[in-house]
Amino acid sequence: MFDTILIANRGEIACRVMETAQAMGVRCVAVYSDVDASAKHVQMADMAVHIGGSAPADSYLRGDAIIRAALDTGAQAIHPGYGFLSENPDFVEAVEAAGLTFIGPSAKAIRAMGLKDAAKALMVEAGVPVVPGYHGADQSDDLLAAEADQMGHPVLIKAVAGGGGKGMRLVEAPGDFADALVSARSEAQTAFGNPDVLVEKFVTQPRHIEVQVFGDGTRALHLFERDCSLQRRHQKVIEEAPAPGMTDAMRNAMGKAAVRAAEAIGYKGAGTVEFIVDGSGPLRPDGFFFMEMNTRLQVEHPVTEAITGIDLVEWQLRVAAGEPLPMSQEDLTITGHAFEARLYAEDVPAGFLPATGTLTHLQFPASARADSGVRAGDEISPHYDPMIAKVIVHGPTRAVALKRLSQALSDTQVGGTVTNLAFLGALAGHAGFAAGEVYTGLIARDIDTLVQQPDIAPRNSVAAAMAVSGLDSPAADAGFSLWQPLRRTIPLMRNDTPVLCTVEVLDANTQRWDVDGTPVLAERRQNQWHIDGHPAADVHVAGSVATVFDAYGIPFQIVDILDVAASAAGDGNVVEAPMPGLVKAVFATPGAVVAEGDRLAILEAMKMEHVLLAARDGTVAEVLAAEGDQVVAGAALVRLEEQVDA
Repeated sequence: MFDTILIANRGEIACRVMETAQAMGVRCVAVYSDVDASAKHVQMADMAVHIGGSAPADSYLRGDAIIRAALDTGAQAIHPGYGFLSENPDFVEAVEAAGLTFIGPSAKAIRAMGLKDAAKALMVEAGVPVVPGYHGADQSDDLLAAEADQMGHPVLIKAVAGGGGKGMRLVEAPGDFADALVSARSEAQTAFGNPDVLVEKFVTQPRHIEVQVFGDGTRALHLFERDCSLQRRHQKVIEEAPAPGMTDAMRNAMGKAAVRAAEAIGYKGAGTVEFIVDGSGPLRPDGFFFMEMNTRLQVEHPVTEAITGIDLVEWQLRVAAGEPLPMSQEDLTITGHAFEARLYAEDVPAGFLPATGTLTHLQFPASARADSGVRAGDEISPHYDPMIAKVIVHGPTRAVALKRLSQALSDTQVGGTVTNLAFLGALAGHAGFAAGEVYTGLIARDIDTLVQQPDIAPRNSVAAAMAVSGLDSPAADAGFSLWQPLRRTIPLMRNDTPVLCTVEVLDANTQRWDVDGTPVLAERRQNQWHIDGHPAADVHVAGSVATVFDAYGIPFQIVDILDVAASAAGDGNVVEAPMPGLVKAVFATPGAVVAEGDRLAILEAMKMEHVLLAARDGTVAEVLAAEGDQVVAGAALVRLEEQVDA
């Protein structure tokens, strides 16, 4: 076994690898960028080496700096995590040329599966079923459009070097193909440095089921399947294992196909073979098709660990160190059911825009496994993926595990940034999902219901006001009665709407509140405040925000009564950057007439492209940013001429 390894990554996966490695007695070296100098993975490591600037290209994608750090610290091996350099065959060869061990597959295996078109051809030779499509080298627009027409719409355009939904576009009608092709190529070039695409027939009610494989370079086995069908814009949201509705015949067929795929390329280490499955009816052994192989550990690997009892990172280290596969296929069994929910800093009502901010509070329930690379006080950086944590639960049945997921999400507390926590809670409580209705279009179909903002009960406003005013403390009544009037008003804001809370302290254990005309009674029973008969929710106050941890977290803005500044509402005249990012393209020109919904610019942020649209009809007065500009959140990009009232 290795004495020391370097983890060439950051965030939750770096922390995850360190937990297992250090438990095995292996010393861990972290690498970090400027912005990550005090990050959790750096604090966990036995040693840490600075490798460059905050942008990935200046740090975590610098293979030379990472290899030099490994050599300087005496590491014998490098674990790539996922993302960044994990599937870069040139990096693998450089690692091995330096006399180090790459904890993962060979460069040859990565190349074999790195391009989707070549991988599908290889899978056909290995007897693995593939989706009908065009995977050729001719990338002319007319040919690709003709191939799409021939196989019939809807079709998927996919980056050949892609992953994670980047460079992927669904085209439902021939007239939409040209614009989708331009967009897919642009995003593919940005994400992977390769604009080439393939075109595939789109399965109309698809499920995304993947099989975890593990090889030693000669033989391989599988650790059963995961269902990753709950997706938004091709990004996985909630994963589970095993797949709902899976039959023994289907599992056997998929498992054997995945093993054939791994053995066809002499695969070594942990990998995932992903399949598109026809979900229009019961699962059947002839209804699945190879999509791609991820030659690394997957984000959702914890659900496989939960149902098998296997630590996949430990297996990675042992096999990379030359040990044989720890178990045989016959030794592996499934116990119970597991779910993983991906908790992100993102503004769901604003269209799931990635968010930044400082985490003022972060707490997970003891009943769940939470894999996280951040702590309270850490900043969500615009330079990297905005994942906060993965919340993982396990239960004896799917129904029990899903209830545990709902409870774990309800008990998770995040302050300081907006999150998708309420959205995850809505998914966990979705009746169709609970009944096993899983396919990749479910979220898009029910998006309006899933993103509805909860009604805020007056008791939550009172909880916030009590915390802000100090009336939730054991001795609050004394100070309030002696030094303040018996009646007091605490103004708050919720989503830019004033919330007026007025209180009368009746005695040490009773407060009578009025919230915008609604009476609310707060009573202290056995040293626990109850509001409207409900136990008072936890509240965290940081700066000018009080977050009530009910309904997945309700932030209230604390109003400074001395602040008399007024802010005018926006009128649609100025298109602003919704987050920090790179201006990828500008379509607006001064004097141009635009209609509501027209594309004005594209902003690239957090690995995704965001199209900025005109909020109304009008004429472009000024273009305030150029392609290539790096802009901050709120920066004015395009200004329309003032509207003139008729």
